[in-house]
Amino acid sequence: MAGVSLQCGDCGALLRSVQEAQEHADLTSHSNFSESTEAVLNLVCSTCGKPCRSKTESDLHTKRTGHSEFVDKTSETAKPISLEVPKVDAMSNEDATATTDQPDEMVVPEVDKKVLEELESMGFPTARATRALHYSGNAGLEAAVNWVVEHENDPDIDQMPLVPANTKVEAPKPSLTPEQLKAKQQELRERARKKKEEEEKRMEREREKERIRIGKELLEAKRIEEENERKRLLALRKAEKEEERRAREKIRLKLEEDKAERRRRLGLPPEEPSAPKPSNVVEEKKSSLPVRPATKAEQMRECLRSLKQNHKDDDARVKRAFQTLLTYVGNVAKSPDEEKFRRIRLSNQTFQERVGALKGGIDFLEICGFEKVEGGEFLFLARDKVDKAVLNSAGSELDSAIKNPFFGVL
Repeated sequence: MAGVSLQCGDCGALLRSVQEAQEHADLTSHSNFSESTEAVLNLVCSTCGKPCRSKTESDLHTKRTGHSEFVDKTSETAKPISLEVPKVDAMSNEDATATTDQPDEMVVPEVDKKVLEELESMGFPTARATRALHYSGNAGLEAAVNWVVEHENDPDIDQMPLVPANTKVEAPKPSLTPEQLKAKQQELRERARKKKEEEEKRMEREREKERIRIGKELLEAKRIEEENERKRLLALRKAEKEEERRAREKIRLKLEEDKAERRRRLGLPPEEPSAPKPSNVVEEKKSSLPVRPATKAEQMRECLRSLKQNHKDDDARVKRAFQTLLTYVGNVAKSPDEEKFRRIRLSNQTFQERVGALKGGIDFLEICGFEKVEGGEFLFLARDKVDKAVLNSAGSELDSAIKNPFFGVL
């Protein structure tokens, strides 16, 4: 079967004639061509009549215009290819011989100035627009834009094309009508706008993913920090309980030693560990005795012990509360006639921080004789209810609670 096309061995492109092969070689520097029985594809758009020479070109046309119906006229246009090199006249041969003796001067090719201005107004650089017009054969705005789209990843896309100075330039093909040009410009601007919006949306999605990732990392770091803090507090409480247990054991051993020392001084034999303790007898005797009401001092001691137990995790605050209560009681005991020492505003911030906010602080003052007056706004100790004995007992209990390190432990 006779060949109907020439195929470039470097890129695989199919060409209709020797002249097209020469133009292809000039543009790409490819030189390996062979005769092929595969015809150059000729797909004609049913909507606008644009011919497409490859499936890729028809796909790009569909993507840009939305036209999807094509008529295959390959068989109609296919014809045996002539391998004869086009003849040139003698003058051309002489010119060619003359030019081979000296290097040709390279210049920027002539392109359609009007279309070039239109491309520049659409935002294309001058070099890119000139390159697109030159390599698309000055076929018009659409062909130039199509060439840019197909070759936008070329490394030399923004280099100004150069051709020999004596190269014959074909007359530019007619451009689009003003209405078509306006519609094409609007279409290209709309396409550029949509592409920019899509890029912005993609970047926003990437930024949102990054924000979510950073948020998750921060939450995980916070969770780990809280978990470590919880473990630290548990270890601290465990150490405090162990220290409390050792303190109780130490006190118990000390009591047993004191008891053994007293028995030794009295000349009594050491207590047998296995000897039964008359605890039941004592309990029976106690149960037969009338219950004695707790004294003021015992009530104060129990109140202070309860205050320390309720706030055992903050020893410094408990000690400050004891010292504040001692100051209140001491001022009244020293100057019972001074009403300012016998009246305490419950809403006072200092009082609340030191005493009022601690469970048991106000109860202790009420045991000392203070009463809530004026709708619970003040604690007041009337002059005729000042009992120095009670105040002295309160001072003794507070002093013991402050100085005794084991107060409230047992």
